[in-house]
Amino acid sequence: MNESSNKRGVIVGVFIIVGLVFLAAGVLVIGNLHETFSRKIRVVTVLNDVNGLQTGNNIWFSGVKIGTVKNIEFYDKSAVKVIMKIDRTVRPYIRKNAKVKISTDGLIGNKIIVIYGGSMDAAEVADGDTLDMENVLSTETMMSTLHESNKNLLDITNDIKVVTKKLANGESSVGKILDSDSLYRKIDQAASSLKRAGLHAERMISSLAEFSAKLNKKGTLINDLVSDTVMYKSVKRSAQSLQQVSDSASALVSNIRASTAGTKSPAGVLLNDEASASHLKSILSNLDNSSKKLDEDLEGLQHSFFLRKYFRKKNKK
Repeated sequence: MNESSNKRGVIVGVFIIVGLVFLAAGVLVIGNLHETFSRKIRVVTVLNDVNGLQTGNNIWFSGVKIGTVKNIEFYDKSAVKVIMKIDRTVRPYIRKNAKVKISTDGLIGNKIIVIYGGSMDAAEVADGDTLDMENVLSTETMMSTLHESNKNLLDITNDIKVVTKKLANGESSVGKILDSDSLYRKIDQAASSLKRAGLHAERMISSLAEFSAKLNKKGTLINDLVSDTVMYKSVKRSAQSLQQVSDSASALVSNIRASTAGTKSPAGVLLNDEASASHLKSILSNLDNSSKKLDEDLEGLQHSFFLRKYFRKKNKK
């Protein structure tokens, strides 16, 4: 009786111990508590705002979970010190100049710490090191910014409504232009004039291009005038000679004008004194009449009795 009771108790104790072992193993597997026994290093960062970060939240590096938040405590006046426990196996991949920022596990998940960056020429992170943090926009800040943007967008929409209403009612200058057919035609005519002016300007530019091309064409007179220094000097001398001739002609004309302006010179008397001019005309008329009479007298002498033989002999010779 006593032996059977003792066997039953031993069997029950063995089953209880085996059940406890399986229960502990399941808890360790499900809760991933085996990492508790792995070797860790202590890394610190100082943040201005942990933004809802809690003890036990995960730490990620390159998309891989490498540790958890060990403790959060106040530091200085307004800063917060975050103590992290990181697996020692990832130490060769994290550098002393790496950065730390707070992110979210998914869209609305728990807060996590993300370690990123760092140059390979820097030393490996060591136990007790402090990593620099990066200030990122919190959800509240983003919502506040979005709220301000919505207010600005609403103001812009209201302004657009006012402007479009004025345009529809023809209150503004643009509205008057849209409603007035005559003003529209004037603007259309002005645009056509500008288009024609643009075409003329284009033709002028084309002509200038052709002229400049002729300037660069060797053998032409324009190119020789521009590039040949000898011809340029010759043209310059010719221009100077023409200028001198022009100056001399101008001086001669001035002298003629001065000499004929008064009545002291013969030319001035003939041009300016009417009495002298009339007298000169009468003298010339008398001379003309006298020359006619002289011709008649000479013709009569040729036919006279005394001189007829003389003129016949002369004609024969």
